[in-house]
Amino acid sequence: MFEYSFLSLFLAGLLGGGHCVAMCGGIVGAMTLGSQQRQAPWLHILLFNSGRIASYMLVGAIVGMLGSSVQLMPQLHLLQTALYLFANLILVGLGLYVAGVSTLITRIERIGAPVWRRLQPITRKLLPIRHWYQALAIGALWGWIPCGLVYTALLGALASASAPTGAALMLAFGLGTLPNLLLIAASGRRFGALMVKPLWRSLAGTLIFGFGVFGLLNGIRALAN
Repeated sequence: MFEYSFLSLFLAGLLGGGHCVAMCGGIVGAMTLGSQQRQAPWLHILLFNSGRIASYMLVGAIVGMLGSSVQLMPQLHLLQTALYLFANLILVGLGLYVAGVSTLITRIERIGAPVWRRLQPITRKLLPIRHWYQALAIGALWGWIPCGLVYTALLGALASASAPTGAALMLAFGLGTLPNLLLIAASGRRFGALMVKPLWRSLAGTLIFGFGVFGLLNGIRALAN
């Protein structure tokens, strides 16, 4: 069942480009324009994204480990499948959000607000970015920013009920977000403007919605067996 989740989470990260522009595009643009050394912007951008994805993997491992606690409960298969169904239901909601149909998914972002309030002052102390370790640290902290897209992926990690699989799922998701942010760095506002166009959002949202529906049907079949 969960082999499909790697592809769906990778595509969720890739197709959720408009949300990536809003959440991470600003700091990526600042690194591109603000560096005083010609070779430094790309080094900083790669380190920023490495730190960000590493944080995704860490949280994915943590929630996967929490999900593994269901192995101590009766009817393991039923509980694990229920988590999988819920994760894909949220993926459907994400598709509707990306398409501009519903903003209900953004309410999930409130979950991480208390943590981010504690981390945000640290990120301010690391700015402006002049050294490689600042870029890496900012990326690691930025991975904790409240983001409905990330939390949707984390539900898939939770449903995996495995720390290694949870980390791997979040790696797939993080790699999916990477092309968008690299293109933002390369093209500036041009690519960012494309990502928020209604036509692109509709196409991307429809694809994410479709993957979520497919996952729901997959989970329902697993329950029936």
